[in-house]
Amino acid sequence: MFGFFKKKELKLYAPITGKVIHITEVPDMAFAEKMIGDGVAIEPTNGMVFAPCDGRVVQIFPTNHAVGIETKDGIDILIHLGIDTVELHGEGFKRLIEEGQIVTAGTPLIKMDLDKIKKQGKDTISPIIITTMENITKLDVVTIENVEAGKDIIIKAQLK
Repeated sequence: MFGFFKKKELKLYAPITGKVIHITEVPDMAFAEKMIGDGVAIEPTNGMVFAPCDGRVVQIFPTNHAVGIETKDGIDILIHLGIDTVELHGEGFKRLIEEGQIVTAGTPLIKMDLDKIKKQGKDTISPIIITTMENITKLDVVTIENVEAGKDIIIKAQLK
């Protein structure tokens, strides 16, 4: 009636346009076995990476291949761009934001050069992970095959 007992829900929008890959199919055991957290992955068809939700950028890896965002509810999201791309030492990634910056869903974060990454023999499959799963009671992941950045919801999570 008044919404007092309504559970909080976090919606994550696709940060990348591309093909949805189930997290257990990611060719990296740390992601596939959900050691880091749970989520979904996207095989990009476009190199622009956007914020999947509102929050604060809490970490950008020095190589620009991964970004951490914390929501206002304290949920941590990791966007990891490609597999083993840390080995590229930043080549193929252009940072568009800075640590500490407040972002809204759809804010451009990183520009990936997909051709350069692939030419270096790296997979561009990009996991989007909730790393603070202890704060989640239910996680629903998208079941559609292809998503468009900023338009399609990829994860709905009920918060404790």
